[in-house]
Amino acid sequence: MKTLVFTSLLFLATAGINIQAQDNIKIEEKPAYEKYGKTLNLGVGIGYYGYVGHSMPVGTINFEFDVARQFTLAPFIGFYSYKSYYYWGNPGKGYGDPSYRNYSYRETAVPVGVKGTYYFDKLFHANAKWDFYAAGSLGFVFRSYTWEDGYYGDQHAYKSASPLYLDAHVGAEYHMTQKAGLFLDLSTGVSTFGLAFHF
Repeated sequence: MKTLVFTSLLFLATAGINIQAQDNIKIEEKPAYEKYGKTLNLGVGIGYYGYVGHSMPVGTINFEFDVARQFTLAPFIGFYSYKSYYYWGNPGKGYGDPSYRNYSYRETAVPVGVKGTYYFDKLFHANAKWDFYAAGSLGFVFRSYTWEDGYYGDQHAYKSASPLYLDAHVGAEYHMTQKAGLFLDLSTGVSTFGLAFHF
């Protein structure tokens, strides 16, 4: 995963630095102090959550505010949902009873927190069409579970993931217009692709 993240960042950085030479469209230079805030980011992708040993669909939304030069904070909310199984049976009936089987449950996890983002456009000499960044997310995960009918065992018998949400990101945005862009965000837990709307 680390190799994929760093390879992707290197590719995006190279593309951003060289895009002006490859594009016949005149692109304005970036201002000395570019503002990145007042941006709504909507992303979908795949990710990993807690102890779950496979990737799953994930959705994210955040809204960035400028707090310092090249640095933003963005309250965020995400959404994971997956199905798993737990082996259970009525202890009073013994192991030969057909009630002993795998019962399914669905877990929904909603991380909520703040994402801090630092932009490297100045370092990469990126033109006005590109933004490059590294970020970190910190928050809490709210979880809910729905069990299959017929399961009367311990509702907390599943493995439990930590309620603390931590994630490190690298990514880039390509500005299609002054008001809209496409972004790719790669992280230690989630990879998303989406739309950015600038206000």
